[in-house]
Amino acid sequence: MKTLIATAIVLGLLGATAWQNRIDILVWGVPKIRQIVAPLPENVPTRWTAGPAAADAPPAERPPNIILIVMDDMGFNDVSLYNGGAGDGSVMTPHIDALARQGVTFTNGYAANAVCAPSRASIMTGRYATRFGFEFTPFPRVGATIFKWMQELNRPALPTFIDMAKAKALPDMAELGMPPEEVTIAEVLREAGYYTAHIGKWHLGGTNGMRPEDQGFDDSLYMSGALYLPEDHPHVVNAKRAQDGIDRMVWTFAEYSAQFNGGERYQPDGYLTDYYTNEALKMIENNRHRPFFLYLAHWGIHNPLQATRADYDAFAHIEDHHLRVYAAMIRSVDRSVGRVAHKLDELGLAAHTLILLTSDNGGAGYIQLPDVNTPYRGWKLTHFEGGIHVPFMLRWPARIQAGSSLDAPVHHIDLFHTFAAAAGGKVPTDRTLDGVDLMPYITGADTALPHDTLFWREGHHQSVWHEGWKLIRAAQPDKRWLFNLATDPTERVNLAAVAPEKLQELEALLAAHNAQQAEPLWPSVINAPQLIDKHGG
Repeated sequence: MKTLIATAIVLGLLGATAWQNRIDILVWGVPKIRQIVAPLPENVPTRWTAGPAAADAPPAERPPNIILIVMDDMGFNDVSLYNGGAGDGSVMTPHIDALARQGVTFTNGYAANAVCAPSRASIMTGRYATRFGFEFTPFPRVGATIFKWMQELNRPALPTFIDMAKAKALPDMAELGMPPEEVTIAEVLREAGYYTAHIGKWHLGGTNGMRPEDQGFDDSLYMSGALYLPEDHPHVVNAKRAQDGIDRMVWTFAEYSAQFNGGERYQPDGYLTDYYTNEALKMIENNRHRPFFLYLAHWGIHNPLQATRADYDAFAHIEDHHLRVYAAMIRSVDRSVGRVAHKLDELGLAAHTLILLTSDNGGAGYIQLPDVNTPYRGWKLTHFEGGIHVPFMLRWPARIQAGSSLDAPVHHIDLFHTFAAAAGGKVPTDRTLDGVDLMPYITGADTALPHDTLFWREGHHQSVWHEGWKLIRAAQPDKRWLFNLATDPTERVNLAAVAPEKLQELEALLAAHNAQQAEPLWPSVINAPQLIDKHGG
């Protein structure tokens, strides 16, 4: 009897300890189990479609090549062109800076959303993603579980932020995406005679006709995992935030994998940013004799924070380990831009290639680095400028004078129309499109503003910019922020209480816009407070 009692006590203690440490066990155990149950094969060489062996016409006599480079979670302050040096003031982005200086710098470039997937849906379609219900980023169920457990352990007295009933009812994340009937810029350009290629992140659905190869891309090197290198790789340096739910979620479901044209998943060849760049150069080489569209959708500099040892060693003067890893990741994406530009020079394609670089949203607060969006307030997930005011630049030497700049607000919805017009493509006429071709505004052929009004919406968090004024509103708490960005670009003075007529005008614009949007295709499962002036640490 005593033995049974003792055994029961031991098992009870072990169970209580396991439950208390359930997040650590989950984060540690899921990747290990996945490696055992579904090990990934070594790298599989890609077979990019090869274009003609010789050109029918020189580059100047055919439509321009188009390269769209989208960084992930790159803050405005991460590009040294805007601030003179990111990180601690010493992190330079010379290749990104050169891209802007050789073309046009947009000082007021806006993401379509403060979070990644809806921005990407708008980029691909030239429409506010809310027009077709793509309002919330697809979210893995395991993420909701981690968030719930972390709140129970760390803040049990607060109301729950997680709707587990909604989370459990969601289909697999791969089934949440952009409706196949949406017309993408890849489809428009392919119809215009372009070869089209996608490399990297997609996040617009992985099944049921929503994949890149179903949405207009001839070839797709698809990001099917979220690690830059295996966590225990000898050449990787990792930086984790053990107290952050998003960071723990990413490390839990992340794996080191890629997929080509819907085939079997396999391990990439090297550090992910460099691997994507190597493959981009192969794709360009293969198709140099015909017009091509490359969507290079880097995972960098999104967490998990992982850098190569070589890039990390380049910043030995940075004492903060997390900032040093982050700086090294910036170095890798900047190197990528330089290598792509060099390949175009090498092949004689630079003058007749349009390159546009931007970020899907502002820098994230959960990586706990305070200055990534300086001088702006807010982070990814918020509509303050830090969440949506992003790096934005375009180079096209044959058409754009080096050193150009445009201060007027431009937006992700404009990319579709700019690319289509440059290529001579036909845009769909059976649906509402929201952007404009930016070229007339860049060249000075049109001296008006590209936009009088712009909108952002994610659930109850909704915003409108109109003729220099910006309204941000939320329902929880019920609050309005009104800023005159012409005099207060960093949103320090809330004028909602002293400018009621302007507040009413912008509320009416937002109401009219909302009346035209579709119901969300799936619900949000998290309704947590968002920090504005403090980061997640």
